[in-house]
Formats: sequence, structure tokens, C-alpha cells
Amino acid sequence: MSGLLFGTGGAPHSAKPSSTIDGIKRIAELGLGCMEIEFVRGVRMSEAGARLVADIATKEGVKLSAHAPYFINFNAHEPEKIKASQDRLLQTARIASICGAKSIVFHIAFYLGDPPEKAYTNVKKHLEEVMHQLKCENNRAWIRPEIMGKSSEFGTIEEVLNLSTELNGIAPCIDFAHWHARTGRFNSYPEFVSIMQQIKERLGRPALDNMHIHVSGIAYGKKGEIKHLNLKDSDFQYVELIKALKDYNAKGLLICESPNLEEDALLLQETYNTL
Repeated sequence: MSGLLFGTGGAPHSAKPSSTIDGIKRIAELGLGCMEIEFVRGVRMSEAGARLVADIATKEGVKLSAHAPYFINFNAHEPEKIKASQDRLLQTARIASICGAKSIVFHIAFYLGDPPEKAYTNVKKHLEEVMHQLKCENNRAWIRPEIMGKSSEFGTIEEVLNLSTELNGIAPCIDFAHWHARTGRFNSYPEFVSIMQQIKERLGRPALDNMHIHVSGIAYGKKGEIKHLNLKDSDFQYVELIKALKDYNAKGLLICESPNLEEDALLLQETYNTL
């Protein structure tokens, strides 16, 4: 088994029914290695349910991560929205940890017209409070702000790497498709290598041994991401990316978020194994 595991964001489409447990079993049947549990509409799983998920994942040899609800904005201007955002992230981290997930991915904030520096200060302060609470609970899951695809969204590579260096327990979720959509660039082998190099320089080799990656095809315009596409329907140079990941001996989880989920996850895994 390579150090990089491939899987899907949520249960594969071919899992019937599409529950988390059936998704994990289907991932194993397909020969994939990981799955991200999508709590994107809210955390609706009991502790007993989470323990069952952990048992099945261990039995099937499938590694798990989790994605927190979309309704999070650590730069909201209303205190009650900040509090709700913090609670949603904490709730995800608590249930996901019982599931055995080691990483919690989330969409961190919107600028809402604020200068990026001001948004960064707000985000860092509110995230620090969450990390303090998780530390008190002895919850060791990695909290991973995602690289975002629209210019209105907080989450440049620089912002995410800065948070990862300044706060304990924070690590990046590198969404290569989002970064390509946001910049209109970063879609070639040398550019993918430059990202890997940046991560290594800022966070050290251990960060490349413990990566959490999102990949999909992507449609984009002037303001960045429009929607996810299947890899073959997009200009995203996934072969070049896989080559860069392999050359840097990246380890961790690679989650496919293409609309066809497992088809592209298998395509990425096959590309990795044949390079």
C-alpha cells in the first residue's frame, strides 16, 4: 500500500444505500483506501452510530476524515454567527473523532468586504478559541482549513499555511482544483511542485507525510470556482499533479470530489500506480 490513499468525498455513488457504513464497505470493495464523511448539512450522527462507523472502518481497513458543515464563517460580523460556527466545528470534531477520523476539513470564512488582514485576525482569534477547547477535551484531530476556490472566500494557500504555522493542531487541506480555479494558474507540474515546496518550507517534511488533499475537475471564471466537474471534462492537469505528489513522496489522504466520485478516485489511484 502506498503512503497516499485515494478515496471519495462522501459515500461512493455505487454504495447502496448511501449510508456512511455502506460507503465504507463499498470503498473497500472498490480497492480504495479512504473516505471523507460529509457532515456538510449538519452533524446528524449519534455517538453510538459513530462507534459503529469506527468499528467498520477498522475492520475494512479504510481511513476516515470528516468535512464540517458549510454554514461556518469565522469572520462573521455577528457574535452569534461566530458562536454557531465554533459550535459546528466542535461538534464535527467530537463525533468525527469517535468515528476514528484524524482530520476535520472546513470552509473557514468569507471576507465580507473586510481587508484580508482584518479577516485573518478575526479568523485566527476565533479558531484559537476552538483549538483551546479541543485541547481541554484532549481531542487530537487535525483541524484543516481548506484552500478555497472563490476570491470572495478566505482561504488562500498563504492564509492557510500561516494559520498552520501559528496555531497548534491546525494543518492545511490542500484543494488543488480550488487553487487552480482561484488563480487561473497552478495547473502544471512545476506549479504543483512549487506548492509542495512551499508546504515543506513552511511546515517541514512531516506536513508532506500527513497531507489531506482534495482533487476534482473544475469550472471557473473571473471570480474563481463555478462548479466541480469530472476530471476528463475539465482542463485540470491531474496527471501532472499525481506526478508531483509521487515525486515528493506525499503521504496521507487524497479525496476525490468530482461529481462521479469513485470513477475519478479510481482514475487518480490508477494514474498514481502506473506512473
